[in-house]
Amino acid sequence: MPQSPPLVVETQELTKQFDSHLAVNAVNLKIASGDVYGLIGPNGAGKTTLIRLLATAEEPTAGEICVGGQRLQRGQPNTQIKRQLGLLPDDFPLYEDLTVDGYLDYFGRLYHLSGQTLRQRITDVLGLVTLESKRHALINTLSRGMKQRLSLARTVLHQPTLLLLDEPVSGLDPIARIEYRQTIKALQQQGITILISSHILSDLEDFCTAIGIMEQGRLVESGQLKTLYQPATQQQIAITVIDNLEGLTNYFRDRNIAVQPIDDHSLAIQFTGDRQAAASLLHQLVTAGFTISDFHRIQETLEDIFIRSGYQRTA
Repeated sequence: MPQSPPLVVETQELTKQFDSHLAVNAVNLKIASGDVYGLIGPNGAGKTTLIRLLATAEEPTAGEICVGGQRLQRGQPNTQIKRQLGLLPDDFPLYEDLTVDGYLDYFGRLYHLSGQTLRQRITDVLGLVTLESKRHALINTLSRGMKQRLSLARTVLHQPTLLLLDEPVSGLDPIARIEYRQTIKALQQQGITILISSHILSDLEDFCTAIGIMEQGRLVESGQLKTLYQPATQQQIAITVIDNLEGLTNYFRDRNIAVQPIDDHSLAIQFTGDRQAAASLLHQLVTAGFTISDFHRIQETLEDIFIRSGYQRTA
């Protein structure tokens, strides 16, 4: 039996209270090595506070944090933990009067990098975020998407094992979002464990391996993405025909299979079989004389999981 990957992040009853407001409420979070963990929830759910706690930028009111197997000690510098972290907050400032190279050189020295090691790391991270051609450009000449990618390059310059990204694609145009997602995938392939927050679910669905859903400071759902999708007993197949949708509807009803209309040419049915059973069903329909133009399983989305988790918008 294969062993589960080690945990990079583990919290126990992690709580942060500001006056009477519980920003993070008894959160038990586990993130395995190599995961891209998507933290989703509406604005004000506690995502940023949780990230700041993990980054040691805030001290918890109660509870425990372990990063890479090391327990965070309150009131201590936690140097070993901090060396493992790369934090990109949603409002991290850029020094607009520096060049891209000068900016990375400055932060590299703060990370105690120097000489050829630093020069090579700058070259590596610029390649990662596809900004090689902008190495000597002033930061104030970069587009918003380029600035976001430069901030990410700065965050991974010291080769952290855990990357904490707070709403990194907020405000980017569609092309910049795609480019940013490609960079996240490249980081995942390098073995970096990533926690990335967003309130835009489509930003995370393409590459996350696990998700957590926050609501009013609580982690109401958490786990590997594949285990959070609806079980096979609740899956559906969508079927589109060129004509005779009524006949197709009656075909299933005669077999006591519930039918859900989609549009004038399509319907959905509940389906519990495997791929072979689905292929067999399609063959039966074609043999029965139906002209099928589309036949596919309906994949549950992050939005479906989010709604199913019990999220209720407060007035």
